Amino acid sequence: MPIAYVLINCDLGSEETIINALEKIPEVKEVRGVYGVFDIFAKVESNDLARLRDVVTKQIRRLERVRSTNTLMAIEGQGGR
Repeated sequence: MPIAYVLINCDLGSEETIINALEKIPEVKEVRGVYGVFDIFAKVESNDLARLRDVVTKQIRRLERVRSTNTLMAIEGQGGR
């Protein structure tokens, strides 16, 4: 199953609003506010790679107050625990 880990930078103070929006996307399986260079971590899963790409590019990256993202595509068959 294709999995992406999306690291999100957002406008200061918008973290909760963005987290709430991400939780409404069915493909987002986990979302957390984090400390460090990024503000939010989201795990995205889909049975279809094209759908996964659409979620990241057309839904997550277009959320209001999202400033930038860094998407890590998991390599199937390596790890998974």
